Amino acid sequence: MVNGLSLGSIYALIALGYTMVYGVLRFINFAHGDVFMLGSFTGLYCYRWLTPALEPLPEVVGALVVLVCAMAVCALLGVIIERLAYRPLRARPRLIVLITAIGVSLFLEYTAQLVFGAAPRGFPSLLTSHSFGGGGFPTVSSKQLIVLGVTLVLLAGLRFIVMKTRIGLAMRAMSLNPPAAALMGVNADTTISFTFAVGSAMAGAAGIFYAMLYQAIDPFMGVMPGIKAFVAAVLGGIGNIPGAALGGVLLGLIETLVVGYSWLVGIPSGYRDAVAFVLLVLILIFRPSGLLGKVEREKV
Repeated sequence: MVNGLSLGSIYALIALGYTMVYGVLRFINFAHGDVFMLGSFTGLYCYRWLTPALEPLPEVVGALVVLVCAMAVCALLGVIIERLAYRPLRARPRLIVLITAIGVSLFLEYTAQLVFGAAPRGFPSLLTSHSFGGGGFPTVSSKQLIVLGVTLVLLAGLRFIVMKTRIGLAMRAMSLNPPAAALMGVNADTTISFTFAVGSAMAGAAGIFYAMLYQAIDPFMGVMPGIKAFVAAVLGGIGNIPGAALGGVLLGLIETLVVGYSWLVGIPSGYRDAVAFVLLVLILIFRPSGLLGKVEREKV
């Protein structure tokens, strides 16, 4: 359960980017998983460059600095991607934008391979790991607890931005009715750029957490977590922020429980990735709007 919650927290943070962009623009940013990957590499190089300055400080401060740097770089990258790749195509058919998103994803992956190399890199632990439990109780790592705690703080901060600020009000207006929001004075370009920035920052934080837990990164590490996060967004209800968080946590729990109880359910542990896609198919068949999504009626 603890492993599933920590993994699900990472999926939830990535899924937030998918669901926020879909809520405003009604398209899937398939380059989002690669922003997650670049967040991990940003954290690695920030740690290397800032180590002389961070050594005298407590390791918690150093880890926080690395996390903030990764989130800031990913937020800037998200704004650049939106400005250069998606904004010129905003009035075009969605299929063109979707193909462009796939192209941006491939560009980021192979550019990262060219710059960082194809071999996996080790990632520093950032924080000393302590174990709690034992003696008949589950053993929990301090890193897992930190991932869960910081994820909850980020989710609370995102909810505050969306529900209590003017830019959050603009985002909700854009998601409901973009033309009416523009007529009421909402700046569409600023709102969309901010949406990409926040979603990409969450992916950057997820990249740091993933690298902290697994301590190995490579240019293609964002492919499978990105796809699973998309499944989580669909599971919770694409376009619904609480639904993305719920879907990520549920997917992480289901995937981990399948591995832990493979002997009981009869599913080999190597099929853990297939479970996510089977779940996607079942959701699309029986509840296309997701667990927290709303059913929309259309006139034909």
